[in-house]
Amino acid sequence: LILGPPLPSLFAKENLNRMSEQQLNLYDRLINEPSNDWDIYYWATEAKPTPAEFENDVMAMLREFAKNKKREQRLRQPDLEYLFEPPR
Repeated sequence: LILGPPLPSLFAKENLNRMSEQQLNLYDRLINEPSNDWDIYYWATEAKPTPAEFENDVMAMLREFAKNKKREQRLRQPDLEYLFEPPR
């Protein structure tokens, strides 16, 4: 089960570290340009069609992630420590 807007955060935690620079740019655009996080959720769950400008490999990855084939419990947003690199 994935509950609405936490979806992009959960996806980011699992995928950002292996995305190319181009994919990171597409993801950044996806999470910053739509005015409503629910739009991203509806596109990822295929409840609504994805606009052409957001139809790309990152959206395909997000749609696949939303299917939750491993049936993981995804009830809350992840902590943000994954965004920070460890000190050198």
